[in-house]
Formats: sequence, structure tokens, C-alpha cells
Amino acid sequence: MRVVIVTESFPPDVNGVAHCALQTARHLAARGHDPLVIAPAVAGADDSDRTAPCPVVRVPSLPLPGYPQVRVALPSRRVAATIAAHRADLVHLASPFVLGVRGMAAAARLGLPAVAVYQTDLAGYARTYVGAGEGAAWRRIRTVHSAADRTLAPSSAALRDLEEHGVERVRLWPRGVDTARFRPELRDEELRRELAPNGELIVGYVGRLAPEKHVELLAGACGMPGVRVVVVGDGPSETTLRSALPGAVFLGRRTGDDLARIFASLDVFAHTGPYETFCQTVQEAMASGVPVIAPAAGGPLDLVDHGRTGMLVEPRDVDAVSTAVAALAADPQLRAAYGRAGRAAVEGRTWAVIGDLLLDHYAEVLGARTAVAA
Repeated sequence: MRVVIVTESFPPDVNGVAHCALQTARHLAARGHDPLVIAPAVAGADDSDRTAPCPVVRVPSLPLPGYPQVRVALPSRRVAATIAAHRADLVHLASPFVLGVRGMAAAARLGLPAVAVYQTDLAGYARTYVGAGEGAAWRRIRTVHSAADRTLAPSSAALRDLEEHGVERVRLWPRGVDTARFRPELRDEELRRELAPNGELIVGYVGRLAPEKHVELLAGACGMPGVRVVVVGDGPSETTLRSALPGAVFLGRRTGDDLARIFASLDVFAHTGPYETFCQTVQEAMASGVPVIAPAAGGPLDLVDHGRTGMLVEPRDVDAVSTAVAALAADPQLRAAYGRAGRAAVEGRTWAVIGDLLLDHYAEVLGARTAVAA
């Protein structure tokens, strides 16, 4: 099968859309298919693309004002030309918004089926950055995804949101986790001594440092005796967060085996963002055998089994986060039990398993097109 993946982000970008698009391309190649990726141009992409599992076509892009880590693709005829030249059987649209819209239009003109993967809560971002515009965001989402043969939602909450806002032909497709890379055995006592020289309980956050992530909710944990907050990631909120989280250790962006070692060396993982359509870092923490605290909203509702693998707390509530941290800090046995249960819960969610589910979706969409043509 020849598949073109049109994605709004791709490595060296570090985010959920980029990571999922990369894993999709890897799985397609591993199963003997012929993928090609179309993505916005970014600094350093040439070196990154040499390690990609398939050809990558870059289109011109500009940095998002106020958030240069995010690139927005510019209009380009290369999208349609590349899809046609690849002789694609199907077009995969990863979080379609700007570049994906052009990919959708090209697929329609060429008579190709399109599968759209919903990954970004644009309405939540509108609330955070603009204070309005949720209706316009949902109209955009509905228009884009209604043109696809099938929309794939990463979580039950995302699926419900899409259906409630009029998007049809929605199915569930979760995300995989690299259980070989993220594992409890990587716990590093030397690293722990560097991060918490007085033996403090280490509470970690991993992700973008941006307003919609609400990392400032860890302020209460920063004030707890015997607790050290560790923040991994970068983004426009870093300067503000350094002031809001006194005593926290900021490690910047980390990836690969280095990130896996940090995850396994945490005592508690705390995610604070209420707008996650999935939340990959929660799965990575669970695979690392680390108990999780996350908001009872969006993707974490599917991932965290409250009272067994971690704790779900009221979204955007600093006291709720602090109370959960205090409860886990006081009970090492509970932390260990949550960590073991978390690891067990994700062991069957490898990218190979999830990738095969995606291939099943492709087959159903292609079969439906064939039936209609007949």
C-alpha cells in the first residue's frame, strides 16, 4: 500500500503529532508498505530526515508568532504534486489544520480516500490564548474532518467531543508506547542524587512549557518539605514558570534514552494540562513504572485507572494536585503498587499493536471505497 502522511509536525519537532506521525511511518515501512511524509520545513530537518523511515518532503513554513517552536506551513503546490507522484492509495492526515487541509483537498481532487487523525484540542487552545473563538475552532474542525472518509480519535473523550460537534464517521484509535525504551529498570540512583541531593521525593512533569499545560499547578508541590519538582521540556512559558515554581529543577528538552532514564527515576509523574486529547507522557510514565497524577479530563480518563495506576484530580485545581502529591509522598507502598499496575496496564499497547489497528482502519476505508465504486 502506498500511503502519503501529511502532518502538521514531524521530527526534529518534539510533540505528540510529530511522534505519532513518525511511529506511523515506521510501522508502515516495517509491514512492507510504502509511506511518504509531507511536513513543514524546520531548522535541522535535513539531518533528522536522514534517519526517517521513508522519504520526507518539506514545504515552506513560518514560525508561529510568540511560539517559534511551532511552524505553520505556507501554501504550496508541492502537496498535491507529491501525492500524485507517489501514486498514493490513501492519504493519512495527521492533526489536519493548515497543511492537512491542502492534503485533504488534493486527495479529493485525485479521488483518493483520506483518513484524518484528530490530535489537537483547538477549542481548548482558543480558550487559553484568545479567551474566545471556541465556536470558530469547532467549525474549522468539523469542516476539515467531515471531508475525510474516516476520522480517528485518540480517546473516548475526544471521540465524544467530535460526535457532539457534528463530526461523522469517527472511530477510536489510541496511541502506542515504546515499552522497550520506557521501563522501570532504567531508574538511576546517581541521577536521583543529582536532582534531589537530600533524598527528596521527586515529582516530575514532562511536556511543553506553554500556557495550556498549566504547569504552574505544581507550585503547591514545590512548597512541600521533602519534595523536589523536576520539569522537563521547553516552551514560551519557561521564564514565567521558573518564577512560579521556586526550587524546581528545569532540565530543558530531553529525548530518547535520556528521557527514558529521567522518567524511570521519578517517584511521581504529574501532568497538569486539561486539554489533552490523549497524553502520551502519561503512558510513558506508566511504562516506566511511575505512579501518575493527571486531570480528570480528556485523554487521561482512558489512561489512568484512579486508585489503581494513579490519581485523577479536578482539572486546574492547585489544591487537588498538592493533595494527591502529599498522599503519594506519604505512602511508598501505594506508589510502588500504582507503578507496577501502570506498567502492567500498558505492556500490551506497543506501537506495533496500535499500528496494526491503524492498518485495519485503512483496510476498511479502502474496502468501502471499492464497494461504492463497484
